[in-house]
Formats: sequence, C-alpha cells, structure tokens
Amino acid sequence: MEGTVNEFAHGYGMRRCRCRGQGKARVQHVLTAIAVNIERLSGLPPAEEAPIPRRPTASQNYLDRREIPRPKSWRTLGT
Repeated sequence: MEGTVNEFAHGYGMRRCRCRGQGKARVQHVLTAIAVNIERLSGLPPAEEAPIPRRPTASQNYLDRREIPRPKSWRTLGT
C-alpha cells in the first residue's frame, strides 16, 4: 500500500490538486487512479492460453440429461 501511495504522490503529482474544492479533488484522484490502473494493465504480458472452461454445475447437468435448453446467461444476452 505504501508503494502505491508513494507512486501517486511522487510519480503523478497527487500532493497538489489542479482545482479547489473537495468534490473536484475527488474527481481528479479517481481519474488519476483509473489512468494508473490502465497503465499497469497495459504493461502485463498477454495471456498465452485461453482460460480453462468451468465444469457444468449440477443444475446444468440435470438440464442436459433431460435435453431441456439452458436459459441464456445475463452475460451473453447482448452478444
């Protein structure tokens, strides 16, 4: 934690805000944190392998055995 605070204070100039007011300072801190996270993620090596799919749950096995179509996940509704 101390390393992250030090990085913000010294590397990104978070000791001084560009604007006055607590609300504006908070917006600046949040946007800077987002930028730092994006920068950290861009430095990660790309995943070489696709993640291993999870095993079906007991309810999914039940539906498959009886040939009942599974309901779509809320995560895949937009695709």
